[in-house]
Amino acid sequence: QVQLVESGGGLVQAGGSLRLSCAASGIIFDMYNMAWYRQAPGKQRELVARITSSGSTNYSDSVKGRFTISRDNAKNTVYLQMNSLKPEDTAVYYCHAQKYYTTTYYWGQGTQVTVSS
Repeated sequence: QVQLVESGGGLVQAGGSLRLSCAASGIIFDMYNMAWYRQAPGKQRELVARITSSGSTNYSDSVKGRFTISRDNAKNTVYLQMNSLKPEDTAVYYCHAQKYYTTTYYWGQGTQVTVSS
């Protein structure tokens, strides 16, 4: 059974930092590209950052320079370090795993991030 379990969300003031974690089980972790998505109320889910199994990364323009995605293949965990948070970063953040070269993918349950002004 595949599980992606996010943690680390919460309430933070603007300018603050949070680190999200996503622990994966039931998959061969280093065969998956991992990503973080977010969905704000009334908006579509959007890609925040992605990291390949080999460690290549890409970011949405809205978070570039503020967020850093990383992974620890030994711990089957992907992280999202979020700095200089803004109120517009408020959303539910979801972990996503996609097996490379396939259409097989999985979602986590999401973790709420709220940034107060």
